[in-house]
Amino acid sequence: MVDIVKEIKDNIEKGEEKIKEVVEKIEEVVEEAVEKLSEGVKDSLDKKKKIKKTKIELKDDDKKESLDAKVKKPKQVKEKTLEEKKKELLEKAKKISEKIDVAKTADLKEQVKLKKRENMLIPLEEYVKAGIYLGTKVVTPNMKPFVYRRRADGLAIFNTDLIDEKLKEGAEYLSRFDVKDIIIVCKRLAGWKGAKMFSHLTGIRVFTKKYPAGILTNTNLPDFFENELTIVTDSWLDRNALNDTLKVNKKVLMICDTNNFSKGANQIIIGNNKSQKSLGVIFYLLAREYCKNKKIKADIPDLEWWTGEEE
Repeated sequence: MVDIVKEIKDNIEKGEEKIKEVVEKIEEVVEEAVEKLSEGVKDSLDKKKKIKKTKIELKDDDKKESLDAKVKKPKQVKEKTLEEKKKELLEKAKKISEKIDVAKTADLKEQVKLKKRENMLIPLEEYVKAGIYLGTKVVTPNMKPFVYRRRADGLAIFNTDLIDEKLKEGAEYLSRFDVKDIIIVCKRLAGWKGAKMFSHLTGIRVFTKKYPAGILTNTNLPDFFENELTIVTDSWLDRNALNDTLKVNKKVLMICDTNNFSKGANQIIIGNNKSQKSLGVIFYLLAREYCKNKKIKADIPDLEWWTGEEE
């Protein structure tokens, strides 16, 4: 019995020693783990501090760069070479020259315009007074180049400078033909007064109220005759005379308003062919220039007579 108790006691002592050994080992392991954990935490804290410090440094650098950028450094003025200075002066001189040229061109245009008006067959005011520049609301493709603008009421307006030029050309063209080779046709009542006086002064045959059909084409007619030029007052009203002239291949001098087609004309005169005053101006100038060029002595009435009311 005593031996059994002793053996148990010995075993218990041995078990206590083993437990003690195990506990000591556990304590060692725990200490090592705690030590490692402490080192890891410390390293982590050191890293965090370093990262934070780096961020602060970076922010400070950015602020510094930003401040440096805001503070503008004075630009270094590059000294211009002699060639560069010369080039700049030449460019300035060119610009000034262009301005002077524009001013000169404008002056020259104005002088040319005034010169043209000085050389007009009659003063510009007389053209305006007679209403020769007034067209119709209809503008044919042939007349479009001569139209200056449209009025608010739709009437087309002829360019008065071009009216004068075409009258000069028409008078010069008319002067190439002899009296016996020309006829003038004017069916419009507003032009009878001027056409008859034109015929009286120049000796050119005139047809006013009615043009005898076939007089230029039918050789069997007793009053048939051959001409070289037909003056047509209006291509629509005087179309029979125009067609006969074209059939026999003769020349045509045509007075054209904005609504007329100039087809078949060898020479045109532009202007209002509806008004007595306007047609009076045209026939007056044609008569005056033809008599002057052909040296025909004629007592030509003043312009006021041609543009005045029918007596």
